[in-house]
Amino acid sequence: MTALGAFLSGQPMLALFLTIALGYLLGAVAIKGLSLGSGAVLFVGLAVGAAAPKLALPAMLGNLGLLLFLYGVGIAYGAQFFRGLSTAEGVKANLAALIAVGAALAVTLAAARWLPAIDLPHALGAFAGAGTSTAALQAALAVFGGAPATGYSMAYPVGVALPILLLGLYNAWFKPRLSNAIPASLHLEEIQVTEFYVIGMTLAEAARNLPAGVSIAAVRRGHHNLVTDDAFRLERDDVLLVAGNDCVELHDAATRFGPANPGRMLHDRSDLDYERFFISSPAIAGLQLAQLKLPQALQARILHLRRNDADLVLTPQRMLEFGDRIGVLAPRASFPALRKLFGDSVRGTGEVSYIGIGVGVTLGLAFGAIHWPLPLLGHFSLGFAGLLLVALLLGQRRRTGKLQWAMPVSANLVLRNFGLTLFLAVVGISSGATFAATFANNGLLYLLLGSAIVAVLVIVTMLVALLVFRLPFDSVAGIVAGATGNPAILAFANRIAPTDRPDIGYAMIFPSMTVLKILLVQLVGIWAP
Repeated sequence: MTALGAFLSGQPMLALFLTIALGYLLGAVAIKGLSLGSGAVLFVGLAVGAAAPKLALPAMLGNLGLLLFLYGVGIAYGAQFFRGLSTAEGVKANLAALIAVGAALAVTLAAARWLPAIDLPHALGAFAGAGTSTAALQAALAVFGGAPATGYSMAYPVGVALPILLLGLYNAWFKPRLSNAIPASLHLEEIQVTEFYVIGMTLAEAARNLPAGVSIAAVRRGHHNLVTDDAFRLERDDVLLVAGNDCVELHDAATRFGPANPGRMLHDRSDLDYERFFISSPAIAGLQLAQLKLPQALQARILHLRRNDADLVLTPQRMLEFGDRIGVLAPRASFPALRKLFGDSVRGTGEVSYIGIGVGVTLGLAFGAIHWPLPLLGHFSLGFAGLLLVALLLGQRRRTGKLQWAMPVSANLVLRNFGLTLFLAVVGISSGATFAATFANNGLLYLLLGSAIVAVLVIVTMLVALLVFRLPFDSVAGIVAGATGNPAILAFANRIAPTDRPDIGYAMIFPSMTVLKILLVQLVGIWAP
């Protein structure tokens, strides 16, 4: 072991990537569906740091990792975050999480005051670990030095496991009803026009009777399928291809024109065909659907939009992003021009604007470096919380002129996951030498403290959101995941509540609670004697 420690101390880069590799191997191990994921990198780093106490990595390396993680989070969730703040449900969700985080901090401060074996730096580390907040840990490290990392590493496992356990128990015992929201998917109906009152209507007039999200995509007349304009007038025995995201609503709306007549259009692709294209063109990404003007000569109609693994409802305000797959109905002869228009390059969806990243990070760090006055307490700076706030604003805007802030989803995931991994590895290696001694003396006490903090965080969030604000359980599951912060909790929430609301709740809560945890740790550091 001594020889291994000496070897690793002389090879810091090797030790770093060995930690990352072993951490992800350990993180992939699941026990009854529970795994640590990227969090396991921290524990492997602690073991490596304990085995090689002289191993030193630059602190800036870890800060760079956290910077990439927070910037990626802000860009990814900016639009959903600000949209959530503008709704009554979003305000209620953030208020419930804010009360819960405040209660968890109160438990933390009480433990630091009344438990002689736990001092404030270690307690704040446990607060960050119980909330699985690497950003809060970084803020604590900046204020108190390396001590908070020990409390963080001891509380982190229960910060992942206990929310999953509590959500699972609540779901099993109470079997709560979910909202009616379901992930959108494309449905098509072929309808023969027979109803007397619609014969002679233009498509624009007919569309006024359709609910939002339902549209007439094409018309078959005679033996030909046609993409038509709003002035096209319906005749008896025309066949309409009606598209929408809600199967029942689509059928009810479509049958206003006549009976279903499936197979007439979809089996004949000689005139029109359906194709999906990747959006990789900078000229298209960042546009709203209402701003997307397809050349009339292409006779194309957009039917479908898929992002990540979800189908999205088509609305005029829906913004297109790199990596989206857009489904288009058009003559096959138009496909080359459409491919050129959208880009349709899988490789292009993995590219990012490094000018945008450079400018965005510069603005975020500059804003975070500003010293704000606090009456009677001096000054404080937002630090990386300022970076996250700027990234959220840029993520909402998506682009400014020709400057792209948005990133393809795949590139964003790689960027922020690698950043988080790098930060956890550096923190673990740097703290490993002191971890073993502290764990031997007070390990059980830290586990109990971490359990108390995260239990208060989860239970208070659920009580306020469910009983006070009467939010549906699938939204509350996402709010709990956002308040606690770990993606593994969100994945579990999606399993027990298979609607789109957990993802929306997470996006509304995670950024604001990350900023709040950073600020609370900094303020406690200012107030501490």
